[in-house]
Formats: sequence, C-alpha cells, structure tokens
Amino acid sequence: MFKKVLIANRGEIAVQAIRTCRDMGIQTVALYSSTERDSLHVRLADECRPVLSEKRYADMDEVLQIARETGSDAIYPGYGFLAEEANFIQRCTHEGIVFIGPPAEVVRRCKDKLGMMEMVDNAGHLTPRRSLEPATVEEIDKLAAMGAEVGYPLVVKACRGGRGRGSRVVDRPEKLPDIAAIAEREAERIFGDGHLFLERVISPSHYVVVEILADKQGNIVHLGEREGSVLLRNQKLIEEAPAPCLSDEQRRRLWDAAVDIARRVGYQGAGGFEFLVDGEGKFYFTEIKARIQVEHAVSGMLSDVNIIKEQIRIAAGQPLAFRQDEIRLSGCAIQCRINAENPWQNFMPSPGILTTFRLPGGQHVNVDTYGYVGCTIPPRYDSLLAALVVWAEDRPAAVSRLLRSLQDFKIIGVQTTLPMHLQMVTDPAFVTGDYDTNFMRRFRFEEPHLDDRTRQDFAVAVAVAYAGRTGAKEPAIPQRMLSGWHRSSRRLPS
Repeated sequence: MFKKVLIANRGEIAVQAIRTCRDMGIQTVALYSSTERDSLHVRLADECRPVLSEKRYADMDEVLQIARETGSDAIYPGYGFLAEEANFIQRCTHEGIVFIGPPAEVVRRCKDKLGMMEMVDNAGHLTPRRSLEPATVEEIDKLAAMGAEVGYPLVVKACRGGRGRGSRVVDRPEKLPDIAAIAEREAERIFGDGHLFLERVISPSHYVVVEILADKQGNIVHLGEREGSVLLRNQKLIEEAPAPCLSDEQRRRLWDAAVDIARRVGYQGAGGFEFLVDGEGKFYFTEIKARIQVEHAVSGMLSDVNIIKEQIRIAAGQPLAFRQDEIRLSGCAIQCRINAENPWQNFMPSPGILTTFRLPGGQHVNVDTYGYVGCTIPPRYDSLLAALVVWAEDRPAAVSRLLRSLQDFKIIGVQTTLPMHLQMVTDPAFVTGDYDTNFMRRFRFEEPHLDDRTRQDFAVAVAVAYAGRTGAKEPAIPQRMLSGWHRSSRRLPS
C-alpha cells in the first residue's frame, strides 16, 4: 500500500480523499492556490504545498515536481483538472509515481467518443444516431450534410469532451453554423481539440449512469445505477439511486450492458458508464467518465462501498474486496448539489466568506463539503460548495428526509442554490419520480413566499433583537420617537 499520496485537487473531493487516506493510514499532501491557504483540505492534510503556476491544479509539471519533492508515491486526481489527462498519466508512469485511476490507454480509448460508440455498436448494444466522422466549423458544408443525415433536433458534441462541455443543442439547420462555432471554441479551450460530431436528440429521455469498479486482476462489479435527469447547463443538480424510470428487468439488462462494455474496453478503477433511456424504455450508451464523479456518494450509500478507498486499493494492485454477489443494493439514496451561485441572477457565482454554516444531521444524512464558518469561497473555481446525500429504506422516505435536511441546512455569507432545491424536491413530478431531462424546462423557480407564520417569526425575531440591543425589560417607545424633531416632522400643516 502507498505511504504518501499527493491530492491533486481541491474542494470537497480533496477533503473526501484525505479523510479516506487517513482511515487507511496513508499520509497526504495537499495543494493550494493563493486564495485557498485556509481551505479545509489544507488543514486536514499532513503536508501542504502551494501551486504557483497560472494553471494551478492543472499544471502537470508543477504537480509532478511537488510529488517528487514530497516523496509521494501516488497521485489522487479526483475529478476535473488532471483526472482524465492521458499525457499526465503517462508522465506519472514514467516518473515511477502511481496514478490513482485508469491507465493512459484506457482513458484515451474512453475519450475517443466516436471510436467508443463504434465498439459498443459492434458489441450489439444500442447507441444514439450520430455522424460517423468528426468535423470542424471550417468544414461547414460537411457539418450541414451530417446534420441533414442525423436529423433535427440534434446535439453538437466535442469528440474529446466530457462533463457536458462543448455540447450544444441545435433545433433548426440554420442555427448549426453559429452554435457549432461556439461549441468548437469551448472544446478547443477546454480539451485542446475542436473537432465535433453530431448526435440526434433523444427526447423525452432519462440520464442514467452505472457505477463500475474494475481491478487489475480482471474482476468487474457494478454498484447499481443512478438517475441524473435534473440537469441545468449539462450539470446534474439532483441524482438518485435506484433510477425511478427503470423496471427491475430493465435495470438488470442495463447493469449487464455496462459490465460487458467495461470488460471490452479493459477498464480499471472507478468509472461512470452513461446511458440515455428513451420513452419506450430502450437504453442507449453515450460515453464513459473515466474517473470518479461528484455523485459517487449516492452509489456508495446504496451499496455501502467506499468508492475512493476501492480506487486506492485498485491502484495499489490489490483485488476488489468483494464480488458482485456480495454487494447488497438496498433502499434509496438521493443527492443535491449545493452550489455557491445566485439562482435569482442567472446562477451567477457567489464568492465570499461563510459567516454561518449549519449542516443538517440525523441518521443516514451526509454532507461532503469543504465549507466551515470563516471559510472563503473563491471566485475562480467550480461553484460546488456541498453535496448533500440522504438514504432511506424507500423513495418516499428518502424524499422526506431530503426535504427535512435541506430545511435544516443554513448558509449565510454567500448566495446558494438551497432555495431552488427546496422548491425542486417538492415539485409534484419529482415527488412521484415521474420526471425526465425536460424537468428543468418545465420547472419555474419562484421567489420565496412569506406566509403568515413566517412573517410572525420575523416579527418575533426583530422584537427579540431590539430587546437585546436596548436592554429593555418591558415594551417601550424608542427614544428617537419621543424627540421634538420627530414630533414636528409628523405635525400636519395648520
């Protein structure tokens, strides 16, 4: 097992990784940028080092240099930054440092979306209708012909993309050139490759992910599936397991398909195998996220498996600690992604300092976060502040526990998406589980309504605050109300 692991990430995933390493008796090194010196992951690690490059956590040279200087024998990437950079994984191998994740060749295979879909087609699994070749905006005639063949509405996708980046929906042919140009620029900036392909929109649909663990000995297991159909700008706001859109028979066939694809691609480590389920219940493979995902804790709660721990064990060459028939998937788990964003201002990021941070608690309630009172929420990184996950014996009980936990959660100092989540989880479509990827198009987020009870609570709070400030023991008229100036200002003209 490793002696020291460099955590090449920040935020709540870095906190989770450090705590898991501490449980396993492994020392950790935290990285931090200039605005995150006091971040929780820095406080929890055994050592910490600043990242000085403008690329910060994504600078391969600096991360490897710090790993060498600190004597780290492994690097944990989490998600984002260097998590799916095949060149970085190769460099780690060359340096004799273990990358805790899939090998470089597997990552390259997974990021080649067209190649992956062709392999899945040949294996007899369904994939969405799509263009068979990549193209760029300079080849606009080729893109237009591809669009006519695929059919509208369609999605413009980055060939090397992930996390929904470089993806745009086009509903009419005349919009294709402009939208493709936007997608290409985004793909080039984020992935270094602007090549695009086109995919037919499946609507209505459900976005379903199967969590896979695979070791170096060839053992592969799944931890069930999650549904993440509540999407905003290609980001999942709520994810739950099991997926309410599937029957038991569909569920078993989906698991078998994911395991078969994982075996064919030679997968190792933890990964999310993503599918779209159409209105008829047919499921279509879309891509593999060759890394851990924000929503991994949902599968962890459902299966009682620490996925980060298994990632580390697999990277160290150890076989999986269990086999498929030993995994028990029970109950229902739901996660809400709490972002430091202002939902009333088009989800503008809300950096600042947390002055109040009260976490919900109780049985089967977990919050993964880097927040604490006095913590600085920086402006330059992903706005994810906390991932709230609950478990219960069935879905109605889990929804009820989730609502109570959201009501208990209190954050002051920055704007967050908590008010929006409170409305979403009480929406009739979500309560019944009868929702799909069009949920956010129909959902109307409204300003909080102050009912009579809430107004009474505010009045009592103001009265108590006034009494505390003035030391008054009995009802009294404020002194300023008794001044001659105040009386004169209210006198009616004669």
